[in-house]
Amino acid sequence: MNLKPLADRVILKMVEAEETTKGGIILTAGAQEKPEVAEVLAVGPGGVVDGKEVTMTVKVGDKVITSKYSGTQVKIDGEELTIVRQGDILAIVE
Repeated sequence: MNLKPLADRVILKMVEAEETTKGGIILTAGAQEKPEVAEVLAVGPGGVVDGKEVTMTVKVGDKVITSKYSGTQVKIDGEELTIVRQGDILAIVE
């Protein structure tokens, strides 16, 4: 199944969290923080949203940081994805 985001929506796939610390300590699943870095899989066309013109600045393949609990989680073909508004993206990781 293919997802095509509308308006200023962006589809993200969260990047897996590290399982060990820099010091070599292995973390249990409960001790790991929710990952905040994600890869952009699809970008909506932008346009007029809530009466304002929105230009999309992220593109497919970008790594981004999002607000911690933003967006809507969906499961498509066994893959967990998040749909967010472009405004919920805080930064592009370069």
